[in-house]
Parts: sequence; C-alpha cells; structure tokens
Amino acid sequence: MYLTKGPEVTTSTPTTPVRQDVQTLRDRGEVDVLIIGGGINGLATLRDLALQGVSVALVERGDFVSGASSASSHMVHGGIRYLENGEFRLVKEAVTERNDLLKTAPHYVRPLQTTIPVYKTFSGIISAPFRLLITHGRGKPNERGAVLIKIGLVIYDTFSRSGGTVPRHKFVGRKKSLAEFPEMNPTLKYTATYYDASMHDPERLALDVLHDGIVAGEGRATAVNYVSAVGSDNGAVRVRDELSGEEFDVRAKVVVNASGPWTDLTNGAIGTASTYMGGTKGSHVVLENEELLAATKGREIFFEHSDGRIVLIYPLKGRVLVGTTDIDADPAKPVVTTDAEIDYFFDLIGHVFPKIEVNRSQIVYTFSGIRPLPRHDDTAPGFVSRDYRIVQDSQGGLPVLSLVGGKWTTFRALAEHLSTKTLEVLGRSHRIGTAGLPIGGGAGFPRSVSARKRWAQSHAAGHPLEVVERMLSRYGTRATEVLAALPVDATPLENAPGYFREELAYVAANEQVVHLIDVLLRRTDIAFVGGMTARTLREVADAIAAPLGWDADRTDEEIAAAADILRTAHRVEFEEVDTARA
Repeated sequence: MYLTKGPEVTTSTPTTPVRQDVQTLRDRGEVDVLIIGGGINGLATLRDLALQGVSVALVERGDFVSGASSASSHMVHGGIRYLENGEFRLVKEAVTERNDLLKTAPHYVRPLQTTIPVYKTFSGIISAPFRLLITHGRGKPNERGAVLIKIGLVIYDTFSRSGGTVPRHKFVGRKKSLAEFPEMNPTLKYTATYYDASMHDPERLALDVLHDGIVAGEGRATAVNYVSAVGSDNGAVRVRDELSGEEFDVRAKVVVNASGPWTDLTNGAIGTASTYMGGTKGSHVVLENEELLAATKGREIFFEHSDGRIVLIYPLKGRVLVGTTDIDADPAKPVVTTDAEIDYFFDLIGHVFPKIEVNRSQIVYTFSGIRPLPRHDDTAPGFVSRDYRIVQDSQGGLPVLSLVGGKWTTFRALAEHLSTKTLEVLGRSHRIGTAGLPIGGGAGFPRSVSARKRWAQSHAAGHPLEVVERMLSRYGTRATEVLAALPVDATPLENAPGYFREELAYVAANEQVVHLIDVLLRRTDIAFVGGMTARTLREVADAIAAPLGWDADRTDEEIAAAADILRTAHRVEFEEVDTARA
C-alpha cells in the first residue's frame, strides 16, 4: 500500500547557509527534465532517466521518502483483492514486479508467507461480480467467503508463476488451521496461505534507488530535499530552499509532477490547475506484544474485517505492525492516527486472536497517511483503482506530465512508463531497461545463511562478525562503505541499540540528512521499533552534529523539533525533553 503523510514542520532562517547540492542545482540552472516529488516514484523516474543519458533534477519539499513512500504497509504485493476490482493488468504487473524485486533488492525484499483466516464458505459469490460489473465498486462489500477467495488465489497463482518461484497457495480446514494457529478465533472454517513479499526497510530501499540514479547520471542527475516548487515563469519553475528561504529558477524542457496526493496542489503552485487526485487515509500502529508476535508464526495475517476493509497483522523487526484503515481524506490536511482508529485495530485483533490482550501501553509507534488515488465519486474507498496513469498538460508552453496514482510495488515499471513518455516529449527513445537491474546493496547480496556468513568473514577487516552481519542486513553489500568508516573497536550507542556513533555520522555526511528527524524516521528504524527516550534523541543528535556542522544551539533545536514531530505525528511519548548537554 502506498500512502503519504502530512508535511513535517521544520524550522529555518534566511541566514541558513546554502547547501552544496542546492548550490549545484542553482548553478546548473537548466536541465532536460525537472521532477517534482521525491517519493519512490519520483526517485525511480530519476534513476531511469539518468540511465538514458538525460540531464535530470529532482526537488522534494520535505525529506526524500518523507511522504507517500514512508507510510506504506511494508509489503511488496500483487494485490490479490484488486482482482475483485477487475484490475487484472495491475495485478499481473505488480506480481511481475514483486518477483523482480525479490531478485534485484534481496537485502530489503524477502518472501512473505501470508495466511487468510476464512469464516464463511459462499459469501460474496453473487455480490462481488455484481459490484464489479454493475455498481463499479459502489455499496458496502460483503465478507468474502472461501469459494471467492479460492477463485482469486487460483488466478493469483497463474500470475505469480510467470517468472517467479513462489509456491502455490494452500487451503486447509478448521482442524488443521487451529492446530497450526491455536490462538486464532475457533469460529473460522478455513485458512488460505499464499506467498507475497515483505519490504523490511522501504525508506532505505528508496535511498538506494536514489543513490543508483545519481551514480548512473555521471554528473547529469541532481536531487535535493527540502526544496519546494512555488511558481513558474517563461518556461522556468521557481523553487525555494526551505532552509535558507532562497528562491531561484530552474529551466526544463519537461516537468514531471510526481508529488502523489499533492499533485493538484503542485500543479496549482506552478500555474497548471488540475483536479486529478482523491485519496483515502490509511493508518497503522506498531505494537510490542510478544504473545501476538508469537501467534502470527512469522506470517502476515491478511483478512477482512466485518466492514469489508482489508487489514493485516504483520510481524516485523520484533514488533507487530497492524493496519490499515481506508477512509476518505483531504490531501491538503495532515493526518494522524486517531483514537477511533486504534479502537478499530484492537477490535480487529480481537476478532482474529480473541484470547490475546492488547492495549495502548503496547503501542510504540503509529503512522498515518493518504493514498495518492485518483479522484472518485461514490465508489467505496477500498474499490478506488490502485492503478496509475500519466496526464500531459502545458504551462506557458512547458510540457507538464502528472502522475496520477501508483503503488510501491510497481515503482520500477511505473518509472519506466513515465520515463518513456518523458522521452517521447523530448523526441528521444528509451534505450536501457531496468528490469533485472540490481538496486543498491542488492548487487551481489548473498542469499543463503551460509553465504552471508562467508561474506561477513571475507569483509570483516577486523570487525566482529556479528557487527558485519548486522551492517550487511541493514545496508546490503553497500555495508562495505559503512564498515570502512567504523572503527573495529566501535561501541554501540547506549540508547539506540545496535547503532554506532560513527555509523550515524557516516549516514549524516553521505545521505543528505538535514534534520535529526530524517535519521530517526528514514535513515534508521530507531523510532519504528520503539523504546525511545530523551536520551536517545540526545545521543543520536550528538552523533550527527559534527558532520552536519551543528553547534550546541542548533543541536538543541533539532532535539526539540524531533520530539514534537514524534509526539504529534507518531504518538511517541517522552518524559520532558531536557536539551541541556551532559
């Protein structure tokens, strides 16, 4: 699932020094293509265009992957439920892309066994085709029964077996189901199990895509964060550095608007009014609950609630991710996980695992966002198309291509389509495909446990093998870059377990970190797994202050700003944040 969060509030002053990457963009002044939006689709399009030899620049008003791409359900999936919408093309493409990502990004994308508890046999057989063919998604969906799910999985298997190696689905009855999942609701009749894929670190995968694009560009590709598109004039787009307040023009032959739910707002800012976007809100909670974690048996539990919404209970990083809601929302307004949504999640957990107690004290993190869906009328939120399209407009003779829709799983294929369309406008052809092209640290990544141990031994260079294996899991084969910056006797941070001061300093210096929150939410999983305290904020901030040139006052400001974002947007509670230095 592909969501976007509201913008994070950061502080800046007109006296903030101009960053080198922003200076580079200003000095260039003109490119073939300007991409607005630094989510996964914008970054993947930059990579694809850079491979074609096009000069390309990307601007993102917040941090890279701080919007849509950072609010996903951490899945790479074909979308079995989209079959009921009749979106066969999308499902086939998504399954193909899932299989490709398992090969090109094995450091972050791994097979995920998924189990559906089924409580009815024939429900939905008549209503599903009626809703698809007659009402086109309008009306309240009925609970899907075993027969309908079986039909969907057979079709899904057909798509999945093309170019993939995942096993076929399996259906078992109540007795075997409860023997395997003794904590599940005993009123179930069957369970259906099939394979999709998990995406353990979506933000880091997106940063790898960006890295590859910059490298492929050989000086022709530039990407800057915290830079907004604020206007246009005579074929140029006016952009503003959100840190320094400076504005300058970037001339381009084509503008690509990949700003997700903000597509209409971006078009309005540059003078091309549009009403393409709708969007639905989706929220997630992350729980620390050992009993629930054990009850999943390492599988994603994927099912529908009584209101027809598809929901999931998903073991991840030693925690349990629960989501998601599907509610109409306004892309112009920030969204957060509400108390009502938390009640909804707890109710659905009780529906599947009635013996397991969950409560608010177990919540370590929440996130919420708006899916970048096309505008819809009275179609039920769950039945709004997840497919994408490209719309061409013009602003003062400047071609503007707007991306409407899209999902995480299909980012490579989507970027190839968007890149091809852009090249057509430029009068050029698409020469180099990205299917099968390794992404970042997925290149040469060892697949088996024994192969990973051998890799760790051969790249240890004096580091403890446990540390090398941890870096390999965290960065793929690009771990060699981090290890080179890590002393062999490095000591883990006391309040950010598993991370090192020198590691975070390397990340800050090399991954366009601007704010402390960039590290806590998108360069690491420190916030996601919970256990954060004021000491965590201080320790991480001190680790990255030197490479970012922060003095004591700036460091204190960053700690206060990060604490505010974590409290208000992610329900992370701290004791009173003490910004005094030890």
